[in-house]
Amino acid sequence: MRELNENSSKEEIRAYIDNIMQRDRKQKVKSGQENNHSDAQQLKVEMISQIKQRVKDDGNQLVELDNLKTKVLKYIVYKKRTEKEVRQKFSSSSISQELLDEVIEDLKENGYINDEGYIQRAVNEFLAINTLSLKEIRNKLYAKGLERDIIDTYFSKHGEQLEEYEAECAKKIVIKKRTQMEQEDIENFLYRKGYTRESVRLAFEE
Repeated sequence: MRELNENSSKEEIRAYIDNIMQRDRKQKVKSGQENNHSDAQQLKVEMISQIKQRVKDDGNQLVELDNLKTKVLKYIVYKKRTEKEVRQKFSSSSISQELLDEVIEDLKENGYINDEGYIQRAVNEFLAINTLSLKEIRNKLYAKGLERDIIDTYFSKHGEQLEEYEAECAKKIVIKKRTQMEQEDIENFLYRKGYTRESVRLAFEE
């Protein structure tokens, strides 16, 4: 590009300025393209890094989920447990609550955790003891973490059978203690254990 001197005309000066402006614009465009390309590359690198990290995290989570499910299965296969018992056993700072919820829901869907089914087995075990009042059985079921409405439904459905059981148990206790205690003391003993007045009355009938 021709340099100006003191003899340069106005047209030459104007042309010189136009050339400089065009050159600056080209440089800015080129610089902008380079910056855009650089930004795009950086963004691509960051996205790839994030994707890799997400895949890694998902993989680690799947491993944790599988390990936790295996531990819970061993715990409930050895002996049937309620949902509350499982939560108490595996609730700790080292176990993700979200993962535990997922494992429990999966096991409930597949029938491994079933509080409704659990109550029947538990009651059968308690009935075999032959000295428990229905109140004591209820309290044992509450201690297992079973919901009150599930227990109430079971007792309502099997009410007659359970009442007969309690009366028989009371009678066995009366027969056993009659030679050692007065009737009033036996009655008070039964009441403390939660036996109903009707069960106690029937227990003393010949």
